[in-house]
Amino acid sequence: MPTTAAPGPGAGPEPRPRPRLTLVVLSPTDPMTRGQLRRMAELAREEGHEVRWEEARGGAAAPFKTVGGLRRLLRRAERVVMGDPFSRYVQLLLTITKARDLVVVDDGTATMEFVAQLARGERLVRWHRKGGRPSPRDLLFAPVSATARRRLTPAAGGRGRRVEVFSAMPIDDVPDGVGVGVNDFAWTRARFGPPRLTSGADLVGTSLVETGVVDGERYLDAVRALAEAHGATRYFAHRRESVDKLHRLAVETGLEVVRPDLPLELIARRGPIGRTVLSFPSTVVHTLPRALAGTPVRVAVCDIDPSWLTAHASPRAQGFLSGVTGTARDVHRLARTGQPG
Repeated sequence: MPTTAAPGPGAGPEPRPRPRLTLVVLSPTDPMTRGQLRRMAELAREEGHEVRWEEARGGAAAPFKTVGGLRRLLRRAERVVMGDPFSRYVQLLLTITKARDLVVVDDGTATMEFVAQLARGERLVRWHRKGGRPSPRDLLFAPVSATARRRLTPAAGGRGRRVEVFSAMPIDDVPDGVGVGVNDFAWTRARFGPPRLTSGADLVGTSLVETGVVDGERYLDAVRALAEAHGATRYFAHRRESVDKLHRLAVETGLEVVRPDLPLELIARRGPIGRTVLSFPSTVVHTLPRALAGTPVRVAVCDIDPSWLTAHASPRAQGFLSGVTGTARDVHRLARTGQPG
């Protein structure tokens, strides 16, 4: 959702503004993600936006109902803002809209890969799946994906369709005609904080085990080493981390596992947050320094050792993850043992 791009509240009481955006939530099935989206929807409504909650994955008939219900809205829209260009749902909806302005708003690591694939004219594939053979479902959906990629390619000569990417992530090799906007988290800093700081360190979790990139045992060892080296007491779980993994992590490391009800950037701004925030390669090494600008919080990142990767990891995994940390600004690099590098 593009709520981080909205302006902050005024100095004095003002009448509730008229809706500026119609936000459509294609609700996932994962309970943690649903919960975060519900809370973000509340914030969006407080900012004066209209929110449509679509149970887009609620049964076999749900996609047809969702697409049918959005068809008229999409055909009338002059600008469409999307959060995940790799989503099959988003790609399907892109084949419907006639909007002249298309904006990708995403602070995830996938944004870096999306822009690179668009520049090279490649099919849109998430980085952790790249290198594998297309599944039968991929082949069946290929025509829709190809159409979506063409829609996300600016019209030649700057006429007609315009495409923009709005993100906190570093973006290189921008295709001709694609505009780039930088999310500096101005709304987040205006709305929340400054945070209360604790004396210890916090550790940010990742779903690299769940996506099959990193071995579970190696990950647990790395978390334990980082916590011991830096005195971390809390572990902020990624919304896609499994319950079994988190339970074992809490038992074996002694860390307090926190499952945030809002994105971590907002949680950190509200506080309390540790004076040091430890992370593996992920979005937060780019977003947290922006969200916490002006505070003494130090964000530190630990690279992924090649030996932690699974046999099923994409051939591009190590290079991609190294690029995520290598391009991060205002972060401290740690050796893989958890000690300063």
